[in-house]
Amino acid sequence: MWRTRPGDRSGIRWRMLRRRLLSAVPVLLGVVTVAFGIVHMIPGDPVQIMLGTGGAFVDPEREAVLRHELRLDRPLPDQYLAFLAALLRGDLGKSLQTGEPVTALVAEAAGPSLALAGTALVLGLLLGAGGAVLGELTRSRLLRAMLSRLPVLAMALPAYWVATLLLQVFSFRLGLVPALGSTGPGATVLPAVTLALPLAGVVAHVLGSGLRTADRESYVLMARAKGATRARVVLRHMLRNTAVPVVTLSGTTVGSLLGGGVVAETIFGRPGLGRLIVNALQNHDYPVLQGVAAFLGITMVVISLIVDVAYTYLDPRVVSAAVWK
Repeated sequence: MWRTRPGDRSGIRWRMLRRRLLSAVPVLLGVVTVAFGIVHMIPGDPVQIMLGTGGAFVDPEREAVLRHELRLDRPLPDQYLAFLAALLRGDLGKSLQTGEPVTALVAEAAGPSLALAGTALVLGLLLGAGGAVLGELTRSRLLRAMLSRLPVLAMALPAYWVATLLLQVFSFRLGLVPALGSTGPGATVLPAVTLALPLAGVVAHVLGSGLRTADRESYVLMARAKGATRARVVLRHMLRNTAVPVVTLSGTTVGSLLGGGVVAETIFGRPGLGRLIVNALQNHDYPVLQGVAAFLGITMVVISLIVDVAYTYLDPRVVSAAVWK
């Protein structure tokens, strides 16, 4: 059996990380290219759409200023290169609605969204993993049957219905948490639960299926033959070997939590990227849309790198396989 020493594993991880970083470059380029193409994929003249003229007379001077601000008065290759150069400097232009730098708007909205997405991710993982593990450990057939069906229910519930129900019960009737706003930990509870429930259902379904499959593996039978308790077998052996799909799922979910929290942010009156996207769409503020698209794409690439590194710690076979490459 091939084994690697701790020092060798560390070096292999660094080499894997360098390869992933190099492979992420074309992905990043594709992401920013899509963000650049948002304005150019708009049917019709984007400047007139942004000005909201509806075909009426447009002040030529105002139109010329807007075209210059968006670099639409240059050839397309020049526009693309200028966009890349500005992006490398952290300059995403200015909002057409407020005149503020897009970088500042995205950074301001990203903070609350990251906090909400992080809380929802942790809560969803805890609920989903806890339900899957409890369903594997319990000896009650009734409880196991209930836990096996709850994930489907959690995934099927519409987010707006869950948010409304949580507001009615915990804010308006019990008064335990504030209904609207973004200040204080209490204001994060209900929107985080709204986003976490579907994730918890998916995690419980994936992890529960993996645990049931692992229950028939030879290493589990060997551990039982050595006298290991049921809890030790599940927590020390089965859980680690079935955690890799959950890590992948968590990485891909962060992007949807960041960009897809429109319902939670709207119903609970929270600022964030979701509301920023909605406002930009309503006001045809395409520089803001470009900035948000670029930020979300870059965030997903960074998260995928973190997930790749996490694989090497959860599954040593990834490191061993890399030795032969």
